[in-house]
Amino acid sequence: MADYSLDAAPSRAPMRRVGIFALLSAVAMGLATAPGLAAAGPIGVLQATPASLQGVVDTIPLASHRAVYDLSLLKAVGTKSPTGARGRIAFDFSGSTCDGYVQNFRQLTELQPAEGPTRISDMHSATFEDGSGKSFAFKMETTVDDDPTDQVDGRAERKGHGIVDVNLVKPKAEQLALGHDILFPTEHIKYILAAAEAGENTLEVRVYDGSDSGDKIYDTTTFIGRPIDTPATEAPVQIPELEHMRRWPVTISYFDDGRKDEAPNYTLSFDLYENGISRALRLNYGDFVLAGEMTSLKLLPTPPCSK
Repeated sequence: MADYSLDAAPSRAPMRRVGIFALLSAVAMGLATAPGLAAAGPIGVLQATPASLQGVVDTIPLASHRAVYDLSLLKAVGTKSPTGARGRIAFDFSGSTCDGYVQNFRQLTELQPAEGPTRISDMHSATFEDGSGKSFAFKMETTVDDDPTDQVDGRAERKGHGIVDVNLVKPKAEQLALGHDILFPTEHIKYILAAAEAGENTLEVRVYDGSDSGDKIYDTTTFIGRPIDTPATEAPVQIPELEHMRRWPVTISYFDDGRKDEAPNYTLSFDLYENGISRALRLNYGDFVLAGEMTSLKLLPTPPCSK
C-alpha cells in the first residue's frame, strides 16, 4: 500500500479552516442547527446509476495537484449563525488507478459566534484509496480551540459481494460491517465525472469517508449542471492545461444514511473539471454558507499506468 502521512499536511496558515472530506467545522463548534435548504433538482432529471457508469469510471484519469482555497462568510441566517468567518483549505492529491490515490488535507476555520469568543478548529486528514476501490485507509485529527484532539484511524475493505468492512483503531478498536453499494471518496468523484460525461444530471449513491467517529455512511444526491462555457476568474486556473477543459457545476447534498426525506447535514457546491480539480467552493451548513476561492494551484506529475 502507498504511504500516507499527516506530516504532509501544510503548516498552520494565517487564515483559518474548513474542508471537503469532513466539512465539520460548524458541527464540531456547535454553531449549525437544522441544515436548511437542500439543493434544487434540475428540470428533466436524467438519473445515473453506478452500474450504468462502471465502464466509464474505470477509464477516468484524475490530475495530481496541490490547491489552496481561502474561505469567507458568504451568507448567514438565524440567531445561531456566526457573524464572521474566515479560513483556509489546503488540499494535496496524487496517484493513479495503478498505484492508488493519496490525499492530504487540512482545514483551518475561525468562526465568530453571535455571542461569545471566536472559535478556531483545525482538521487534518490523510487517506489512501486503492485505485480499483477495494480498500480505503484513513487518519483524521480535529481540534477545536484548546479541547483535546479527536482522532479517527482505520481501514475499510470491500469483501465478497461488495460488502464493506471497517477495522477501526481510533477512537476505539472496533470492527464494523457497513453493507454493500457504498463508494469511497475518490470513487465518488469519478462516478460524478462519469455521470457528467454521459450527460446525466443526477447521481444518488451511498458514501463512506471515515469521518465522524468512523462509523458513518452518507446518503448523497449529486446534481450536475450543463458544462460551463465562460472562463474561470481565478488566476491559478488560468493555465494552458485547464484553458479548454470542460467543467460542470456540481452540488452534493449529504444526508444521514436512510434519511433522505429530511434536510441534508450539509451541501457542497463547486465547479468540477473533468480531471477532478475543483474551484468556486460553496459550503452550505444551513445556518451559514462559506465561499472558498482558489488562491493557489500546482499540477503534479503522475507516473504512467502500466496496467
